[in-house]
Amino acid sequence: MMKKTVLETHGLRREYRVGRNTVVALDGVDISIYEGEFVAIVGPSGCGKSTLLNLLGGLDQPTQGKVQLDSYDLAEFSEEQLAALRRQEMGFIFQRHDLFPVLTARENIEFPLLLGGKTPEERKILSDKLLKQIGLLEKADHLPDELSGGQQQRVGIARALANSPHILLADEPTGNLDSATGEEIVNILIHLTQGQGLTLVMVTHDPEVANRADRVLTLCDGHLVLEPSKETEVLS
Repeated sequence: MMKKTVLETHGLRREYRVGRNTVVALDGVDISIYEGEFVAIVGPSGCGKSTLLNLLGGLDQPTQGKVQLDSYDLAEFSEEQLAALRRQEMGFIFQRHDLFPVLTARENIEFPLLLGGKTPEERKILSDKLLKQIGLLEKADHLPDELSGGQQQRVGIARALANSPHILLADEPTGNLDSATGEEIVNILIHLTQGQGLTLVMVTHDPEVANRADRVLTLCDGHLVLEPSKETEVLS
């Protein structure tokens, strides 16, 4: 059975101006990501991993080439359309969870639901479900600084899943966590994405995390150098 392509890039190039110099972060990257798979993006620091993730999520625009989501070219969307698309189709998880410090765990999870026009009753039902899934229902009314780093990241995952996205984009979600907590976060992500048939694209430096992916994409100096098996050593 043919896999459905949900994200793909063609000749993707991203340049930045630094003073009088031009820095090429990505240079001619072509990838296809399929529905329901877990793809890890690995490579040395500064090789373009986060730039690629930002382009895939429509958070940045390429200098050349294009990103397609379900065959739609993201460059053809207005900023307003892109924001709506991200809200409806994608969930973002970052190394810094970026929770609102003055909102409780529940309120942080409900925030995208509020933007999506859900009623208070609908928000309560959905946030309860997500809090149960991440094992933090008893912490629903706690502020972020009353939670551990791992608990805060779990709330970040729940918030990313609030609007039932089809694609999760995660940038070093275990980067600020100890190994045991990081493994717990990856377990939660894999369990939730597999259970809901989501596509997970994760930037990571952790070989253990990459080895759990269905596929590993390796970047070096802005180029996709190979698509190794999961047993291939991960650059760090």
